[in-house]
Amino acid sequence: QVPLVESGGGLVQAGGSLRLSCAASRSIFSNNVMGWYRQAPGKQRELVACITEPGSTTYADSVKGRFTISRDNAKNTVYLQMNSLQPEDTADYYCNAGKYYSTGYYPNYWGQGTQVTVSS
Repeated sequence: QVPLVESGGGLVQAGGSLRLSCAASRSIFSNNVMGWYRQAPGKQRELVACITEPGSTTYADSVKGRFTISRDNAKNTVYLQMNSLQPEDTADYYCNAGKYYSTGYYPNYWGQGTQVTVSS
């Protein structure tokens, strides 16, 4: 059983919007920080955003003001609303779940990824 299942990726023009969704099992969702990473071709995987169980959020500088992460605790689902998309946002986006320590966020579970392509 795949612990995290993403949906919502696709092709969009620059300036457009997409919303990614990630459904998790209840046991994973209710006990973990939820986050999104992305990996562009030829680049390292990077943290995009994460959200704690009470709802505190962290964002990469490159997406602040454009992306919003949220979680629906009743549906065991985390979302990533992406607005004002740019070609440099093109990447595979991965949902994850893990723990947040003083040194940062450390995922333990990963989804299979969903592709986002932004055309100029």
